[in-house]
Amino acid sequence: MAAETHPPTRTPLPAHDPAARRDLAVRAAVEEGLIGGGEDAEPLVCLLDADGIRASAAALTGAFAAAVAAGTPVLHTFAVKATPLVPVLRLLAAEGIGCEVAGPGELALARAAGLPADRIVLDSPAKTVAELREALALGVAVNADNRQELERLDALVPAAPTGSAVGVRINPQTGAGRIDALSTATATSKFGVPLRDPGARAWLVRAFLDRPWLTRLHVHSGSQGVPLERIAQGVRELHALAEEINGAAGRRQVDTLDIGGGLPVNFASDEPTPTYGQYVAALRGAVPALFDGSYGLVTEFGRSLLAKHGLVLARVEYTKTTGGRPVALTHAGVQLATRTVYAPEVWPLRILAHDAKGAPKAGPLVAQDVAGPACFAGDLLATARELPELAPGDLIAVPDTGAYFFTAHYGYNSLPRPPVHGFTITAAGAVRFTPLRAAQSLADIVAEAGGGLRDALL
Repeated sequence: MAAETHPPTRTPLPAHDPAARRDLAVRAAVEEGLIGGGEDAEPLVCLLDADGIRASAAALTGAFAAAVAAGTPVLHTFAVKATPLVPVLRLLAAEGIGCEVAGPGELALARAAGLPADRIVLDSPAKTVAELREALALGVAVNADNRQELERLDALVPAAPTGSAVGVRINPQTGAGRIDALSTATATSKFGVPLRDPGARAWLVRAFLDRPWLTRLHVHSGSQGVPLERIAQGVRELHALAEEINGAAGRRQVDTLDIGGGLPVNFASDEPTPTYGQYVAALRGAVPALFDGSYGLVTEFGRSLLAKHGLVLARVEYTKTTGGRPVALTHAGVQLATRTVYAPEVWPLRILAHDAKGAPKAGPLVAQDVAGPACFAGDLLATARELPELAPGDLIAVPDTGAYFFTAHYGYNSLPRPPVHGFTITAAGAVRFTPLRAAQSLADIVAEAGGGLRDALL
């Protein structure tokens, strides 16, 4: 991420202190005019800590490198849906992380970031023939989701010899986590071949024996709200099935296990827990043979790599009191934090109060609502949250938003996508920003809404 040079903000930076890094970035964003209270100033900006992303990538690769047998091929991929920004994919690629894509749009982003085909994995429950044909032509790895997709591949693979690794996704049916909508390993999940359904296991073994070009198995049993033990249980089921297939084949037909991702994130504090080290320890406890070099490994982490390194900054435009409770009306709401607004009990976010200059705000704590700009009553980032009382011109900072928040824009009220900037901080405390995505213009919004076709229905 090449950075633009700005007059630096300089404050000695405590090592490995997320709060200190965040506060420096907020002050610097105000000083550099990325956000502010002026009439023409941006009321909303989103930041990504490039050094933090690098540290997460190193933690992931290091945890596995310390566990696997020497010479074991390991491909770590980033779930592009978590933060679909080309500069982020490029940064992760420089740190040795490939891309897991779930459709032609995400594949196009990975290719735009310069990812080679052998570092891209295509997963999706609804791949078209055209998507499959393109992946095979490029040499991108493909995980088939179901029996009918395998039948499509039966016709495509012989017709277009490919360097693609091809596998099958299974659903281990190990149960739900705390968030039903994100639980991918339930008895009725839409993903993968259900391993415990009658006859499914025998069919899977036969499917591999009949198709020597099937060389991978895939599972994704983790997500937010799923405990490590349950994630590891899904991987254990995957490993056992691979052993069964290879035993039936009398050879090492399955040579790679794609164990997915889904490491949960702590949204309650700056502590990054669970860690990748704890994840690997859980796998070693449940499936010790996973690391003995018998199988290559692929991972597909998303949220855990990026979430802790994103920050939303929004200006408080107005404040009022309704029913005896203060309400701060800001520019950050459902368009950025869609899951939080619609399911606040399972997606709570921290809110940090800053003054108009970017300094952390002090004062007595007051229970107040923090509302977004959308025109419906439920557009709230927090309800009765105790904060120093907010005033017009203040800023709110919303940490832990680097994945599935401001990069998964929800176009309610045609609210524009905000600008995104990356930042780095030197040991001396100099903050440097570089643009990663421009703010969406009003002209962009009109064009996207069919502005060029205004008379089409007349």
